[in-house]
Amino acid sequence: MNIYYDKEADFLEINIGKNRDGYFKDIGEGISERIDEKTGKVTGIAILSFMKRVEDLKDIKIDLPVKIEISA
Repeated sequence: MNIYYDKEADFLEINIGKNRDGYFKDIGEGISERIDEKTGKVTGIAILSFMKRVEDLKDIKIDLPVKIEISA
């Protein structure tokens, strides 16, 4: 998982897996899905005005369709 935040632009992008060729599909209200060009699957999400949206939130819980393996 790759997380990128641009403080000046207040832009958050979260991508799952390797960075591949793709495009963003606007799903409304400043939120876009990143779509893998070859598979058509959603591989990430981008959120404009991220901090403005979460100022009043204490916890953010997001279910991700991703299996994360941790090894020592």
